[in-house]
Amino acid sequence: MIQMQTMVSVADNTGAKSAMVINVYKGRSSRRGKKRLKTARVGDIVQVTVKRSLPNSDFSGGANRSDRSKRRKAKAVVVRTKYPTRRPDGSYVRFDSNAVVLLDEKDEPRGTRIFGAVARELREKNFMKIISLAEEVV
Repeated sequence: MIQMQTMVSVADNTGAKSAMVINVYKGRSSRRGKKRLKTARVGDIVQVTVKRSLPNSDFSGGANRSDRSKRRKAKAVVVRTKYPTRRPDGSYVRFDSNAVVLLDEKDEPRGTRIFGAVARELREKNFMKIISLAEEVV
């Protein structure tokens, strides 16, 4: 489960290496009776801020602070989680790291390659472009 301020790795070739989740758009609410804590699982959309990137990418620092802050926020979809995901057949799948793929305005991946394995649950959430670009679908 991924929540606010979770550090995640970026699994595409946009130039971003690691990011921090700052908002969960489409996720699940937990803690009944208390303040709601939104958590994201595989296939949920989150807003991230890029923390580390390659020097020549779109996410590297700009000339002034306002350019840099606008460029470092992005929308992303969760493709891997450490927390186990239960499948309808009763099995569980979990990964070694939390990872996201950055999205554009039309909810399509920004990058042209996806590194590492991605979960099959993305197919049900209609992220077919990510499924086709991924090295392995688990």
